[in-house]
Amino acid sequence: VCCVPCKVAWDELEALCRGERLYCTELNINRANVNEYEVEFLCDYKKIKGEEFYFVKWKGFPESDNTWEPKRNLKCPKLMKLFHLDLDQVLKSLRKRSIPKRLDRDVTLMLVQKAKHRQSLQRWQEHLNKTRNHPGRIFVTNEVDLDGPPKHFTYINNYKVGPGIVLNEMAVGCECKDCLKEPVNGCCPGASLHRMAYNDKGQVRIRPGQPIYECNSRCNCGPDCSNRVVQKGIQFDLCIFKTENGRGWGVRTLQHIRKNTFVMEYVGEIITTDEAERRGHFYDRQGSTYLFDLDYVEDVYTVDAAHIGNISHFVNHSCNPNLQVFNVFIDNIDERLPRIALFSTRAIRAGEELTFDYKMQIDPVDTESTKMDSSFSLAGLPSSPKKRIRVECRCGSDSCRKYLF
Repeated sequence: VCCVPCKVAWDELEALCRGERLYCTELNINRANVNEYEVEFLCDYKKIKGEEFYFVKWKGFPESDNTWEPKRNLKCPKLMKLFHLDLDQVLKSLRKRSIPKRLDRDVTLMLVQKAKHRQSLQRWQEHLNKTRNHPGRIFVTNEVDLDGPPKHFTYINNYKVGPGIVLNEMAVGCECKDCLKEPVNGCCPGASLHRMAYNDKGQVRIRPGQPIYECNSRCNCGPDCSNRVVQKGIQFDLCIFKTENGRGWGVRTLQHIRKNTFVMEYVGEIITTDEAERRGHFYDRQGSTYLFDLDYVEDVYTVDAAHIGNISHFVNHSCNPNLQVFNVFIDNIDERLPRIALFSTRAIRAGEELTFDYKMQIDPVDTESTKMDSSFSLAGLPSSPKKRIRVECRCGSDSCRKYLF
């Protein structure tokens, strides 16, 4: 068998095969369906003598090959429903009450924009789900405007270490058979002079500010150990969505989350505080920053999620948040480099937005804490506290402090 690299996309290759009436098992083209073509999206609509027609963009074909097709020829009810939902919104925005027999050009242009915008978000969603290494799926939606996927952002699952930083202080494994019921020498938390952080349901039971020491790759216990929670990754289906009140993108859960449950990590590039200060001035000029200080014992390192990160990059601030930060240590026990885990502070309903307090305050009796240095997408936040300006908070909670800084 001879194989050569192909520079044609799969959908284009499928269209070529159908055009030449070639059967292909890999492309699922056979004698029964060789004359069937896939609708990519619908561009226009008209009604002639009571019969409905749609202007079709065919998948794998250029727009110059778009054709008018009677409704009876099309087998794409979902695309038709989306088309008419978009059409209703466009006509409503133009203050038109009924669907005309022929659409104006400005209407069709807006419909095509919406269809292409939905495609770009769908491609981004597929990319995110191919990249993630956690069970929880990621969905993307924008019903507010035509903003597409953020530019210059790469999804990662774990910390990326910046220049000059080395992660080499490995934890010592435990010898427990049942870490929760029969911990040997206190298991991994006990070896670090701390208590077990989780109950038998995997819910955190220590106070914010106290560290979490999970079992690691050197431990005798297996992957089902009760002291392995954060390392298992995101377990819930989450949705990145565009907010309606100017807060940019946000994240909502699509599943119910119990109180004190791990939700996600804050992931990005680990850099020094000096580098964070330098980048902070640059981000300030751009109007946003994503710097998170790792100041569990020393203010030496910072996590920068501006251009590389996970879904936490899109989580918004709230003065009454439903997520709380905890410092977590697993394989690396360098106390200057904790993993930042977000746990639910209460039960969270499906469909509810996930938030945490960018200016969180830990109980004064707890000296160990982690703080957010700056916000995700609010403008004008200098990296030096001495230069902070007042930034209006838009969280909308009853306990809103009115200003983020």
